[in-house]
Amino acid sequence: MISRTRFSVLDRSRVREGSDGPQALRDTVHLAQQLEPLGYHRFWVSEHHSVPGVAGSAPTVLAAAVAAATTTLRVGTGGVMLPNHQPLVVAEQFGVLEALFPGRIDMGLGRSVGFTDGVRRALGRDKGDAEGFAAQLDALLRWFTGNGPVHAYPAEGMRVPPFVLAIGEGASIAAAAGLPVVIGDLRGRSKLLAAVDRYRAEFRPSIWSSRPYVTIAGTVAVADTESEARLLLIPEAWSMAHSRTQGTFPPLPPAERIEELVRSGTMPPKERDFYEKGLEGHLYGTPSQVASALEEVIGATGADEVLVTTSTHDRAGLLASYRHLAELFTPTGA
Repeated sequence: MISRTRFSVLDRSRVREGSDGPQALRDTVHLAQQLEPLGYHRFWVSEHHSVPGVAGSAPTVLAAAVAAATTTLRVGTGGVMLPNHQPLVVAEQFGVLEALFPGRIDMGLGRSVGFTDGVRRALGRDKGDAEGFAAQLDALLRWFTGNGPVHAYPAEGMRVPPFVLAIGEGASIAAAAGLPVVIGDLRGRSKLLAAVDRYRAEFRPSIWSSRPYVTIAGTVAVADTESEARLLLIPEAWSMAHSRTQGTFPPLPPAERIEELVRSGTMPPKERDFYEKGLEGHLYGTPSQVASALEEVIGATGADEVLVTTSTHDRAGLLASYRHLAELFTPTGA
């Protein structure tokens, strides 16, 4: 079952301690080059604004750099947050990408707005903008079909595959529009299955997709031992915990330093609670353990594709994890 499923990667350009944002962006491009020969289907980048630990703030720009540095990978966004942009501008940007890299561009679209009032004001948006996502999505797709009030060049007439990143009602929006859906994360299994079932039941075929197409997204870490795989999860789990207790999203630290905070008992109790919860529910372990877990979740969801979103401080360990994973879905080797 794993060998019949597409596997793709979303890299969020996480900043690592001892490095900076520009290097994180270069790391993203380099990672795409390293993953291309391994058989991954897509490589996507994300959109975050005013987050110290994330360098990826302009996904279409970064996608262009990734596409220029690779030759066979599909490249896209996971995603462009549509409430932050005018649909015409988004259509034009993806039209340019598709014109430059024909047949390789994906348009992943999300409905989140800035995390804080200050960021939303800087973007000229507010929380209420997310409520109009379905209308914004419809307006965006019209630019590609030539049904807008003016022409969107060079996007008009192009078929850049759109995907909806679904959280909550996003699955229903994707189904109504007849679009492929990306549903995460793998930790909330009951919510994941409910969203997949709702999407398939409500799906209406469109010019973009004749049938439901489900991508499930989440963290997957693979190593020679279960403890080594768990180490890869630690930096992101702590960074998320720190953001929830301190209000800042810091660069990823080495896992060993976080382990020492736990051993010494110096991690604040509230942060420790968030940290331990952040380690739960991900797919990690040895190749055989991860293969078994993936077989289960793919079988339960009937997913067409798995989008892996792993972040960690150890770049060598991350690449090794992706190599192990690739060996699972391409058993004969890349």
